[in-house]
Amino acid sequence: MSAQSKPAKQAQQLTPFASALAGALGACFSNAVVYPLDVAKTRIQVTSSTARGKRKDDLSMLSMLLQIFRQEGINGWYRGFAATMLNTFSMQYAYFFFYSFIRSSYIKRMTLKLPPGSKPPALSTAAELSLGAAAGALSQIFTIPVSVIATRQQVGRSARGSLESSQNEGPSDESFLGVAREIVREDGVTGLWLGIKPGMVLTVNPAITYGVYERVKTLLLLASSANSKLTPGMSFLLGAFSKTLATIVTYPYIMAKVRIQARPTVTDTSDSEGLPGGGNGNTKSKAKQAGALSLLLRVLRKEGFVGWYQGMSAQIIKAVLSQALLFVSKEQFEHWALAIMALFAKFISRP
Repeated sequence: MSAQSKPAKQAQQLTPFASALAGALGACFSNAVVYPLDVAKTRIQVTSSTARGKRKDDLSMLSMLLQIFRQEGINGWYRGFAATMLNTFSMQYAYFFFYSFIRSSYIKRMTLKLPPGSKPPALSTAAELSLGAAAGALSQIFTIPVSVIATRQQVGRSARGSLESSQNEGPSDESFLGVAREIVREDGVTGLWLGIKPGMVLTVNPAITYGVYERVKTLLLLASSANSKLTPGMSFLLGAFSKTLATIVTYPYIMAKVRIQARPTVTDTSDSEGLPGGGNGNTKSKAKQAGALSLLLRVLRKEGFVGWYQGMSAQIIKAVLSQALLFVSKEQFEHWALAIMALFAKFISRP
C-alpha cells in the first residue's frame, strides 16, 4: 500500500513550475512524433477554403501527405518544426503552469472553509472546466504570436496562394524571424495576435479534454477494486476519447482560427468576388475586417453545415494521437521534471 501511495504522493508534491515543465516536455514529445500529420491537417484546413474544384479525396490525410512529399520532399513534412515545437512548449508550459496554480489555489480556498483535517471534496465538472478555461485564456495571450508564425511556416508561401506572391518582391524568407517580419510589415504588430478571439473561445478545448479525462478517470478508479492508477492502455483510450469529444465540440472555431492565422489576406479571396473592391486590390482590407464569425457564416452560406467540419477527421487523428501519447507519457515526464528541477536547484545553490 505504501509502495503505491509513494508515486501518488510525489505527483501531488509537484510545484506549478514542475507540473508545467512536465506537461510541456510531454506535449513536445507527443507532437514531435505526429508532426507530419500536423502539417497535413493545417494544409487541409487552409486548402478547403481557397481551392475550387478540389475533390474530396484530395483532402484526406494520406493524399495530403503524399502531395507534400512529391512537391517538397520529406522536408515539407517538417516545415516550421522548430517554431511549432517552441509554440507547443510555451503554450503547454503556460497552460499547465496556470492550470496547476489556479487549481491548487482553488482547492486551498475550499480547504479553508472545511473543518481542520477534513479532506477537500473532488472538484465538480463545472469547476474543472472553468479552471481549465481560465488557464487557457491566460496562456493564449502570451503564446499566440508563436502560433501565428508556426502556422504560416507550416502552410508555406506557395500554399498560401499566388496573391501573396504577387504582393511580395524578392526571395522569400521562411525563417522564424523572417515570417515574423513579414507579418509585422503587412499587418502591423497586432498581426502577431491574429486569431486571438477564436483562440479565446478555444480555451474550452483543453478544458473539456482535461475535465472529461479527470472526471472519467475518477469514476474508473472508484469502480476499480485495486483503486491505484490507470494502466497505460486505459490512459491512452481515455485520452483519445476526451480529446475526440473536445475536438468535435470546438472544431468550427479550430478551422476558423487556422484560416485566419494562415493568410488573412488570401483565405477569403474567393469570397470577395462580387463584392465592392473584390479582385481590385481591396481584398486585403476586406479580409482584415473578417473575423471568425463572419468567416464561419461565409462557409455556412457557400458549403453548408458540412463545411464547418471540413478536415475534421485529419484534426482528430492528429489531436487524438498526440493527446493520448501525452497522457500516457505524462507520469514519466513528471518524474523527469522533478529530476531536472532538483538538478537546477542543486546547481544554483553552489557557492
